[in-house]
Amino acid sequence: MKRVCIITGGSSGIGLSIVKLFVDNNYKVFNLDLSPSTIGDFRQCDVTNMTQVTEIINDIANKYSIDVLISNAGIHFSATIEKTSEADLDRVFNINVKGAYAAIKAVLPSMKSNKNGAILLMASDQALIAKHNSFAYNLSKSALASIAKTTALDYAAFNIRANAVCPGTIETPLYHQAINNYCQKSGADIKEVHQDEAKLQPLQRLGQPEEVAELVLFLASDKAKFITGSLQVIDGGYTAQ
Repeated sequence: MKRVCIITGGSSGIGLSIVKLFVDNNYKVFNLDLSPSTIGDFRQCDVTNMTQVTEIINDIANKYSIDVLISNAGIHFSATIEKTSEADLDRVFNINVKGAYAAIKAVLPSMKSNKNGAILLMASDQALIAKHNSFAYNLSKSALASIAKTTALDYAAFNIRANAVCPGTIETPLYHQAINNYCQKSGADIKEVHQDEAKLQPLQRLGQPEEVAELVLFLASDKAKFITGSLQVIDGGYTAQ
C-alpha cells in the first residue's frame, strides 16, 4: 500500500520537486495549491482559508491514513519594518504561518489515531540568521521553526515527528522573482546579481530544488525516525560562516 503525503504549495519550485520525487518513490501525493498541477492528486486550496484547508484534509483523512504532511506554501516579501505595512505583515503571516497552522491542526487527528506521522515545515536559513530588508519574511520563517519544535514535543508520545527544513538560496521561480524585483528597483545588472549570489555561498553555487526534495524525502522516511524537533539546514554552508 502506498504511503500518503499531503503537501501545500506543490505546484512550483521546491514544492513541485518534492511532489515529483515522492510520486517517483511510490507515495500517493495530495497537492493543495491555488495553481493547478498535473502531477500528484491536485486539490485547489487557499491555505489562508482555514475552513477550506480543514475540509480538504478531512476529506482525504476519511479515505486514507495520512503519513506525511509537508507545509511548503509560502511567499517572499522584502522590506524593512518601516516599509512593511500591517496589510503586508498580515499577508505574509496568513500564508506562511497560519497556512502551516491550519494544515498541521487538520492532519493531527489522523496521525494521532495511527500513532505515526511525519510533519515537515519549509522554513529557511532565515530561521537561524537575519538578512537585510527581510523583517516579515524572516519573522515568519522563525515562527515555522518554533512550530516544528513545539509540535515535536507535544506529539512525540504519538510517534509523530516534526522537523523544519531550512533551505538557503535555492534557484526557484521565487528566487528569480526576488532577483528580478531587486534589479528593477535598483537598476543592477541581473547577470552580475546572479553571479554575486552564487559567490556568497561557500560552495560557490545556488542550491537546486531537487536537492531540497531529497532531504525532505529522507526526513519523511523511517530512516529518519529518531529525528524530530530539528532544524535541518541545506544552504551550501552559508549559515556556517
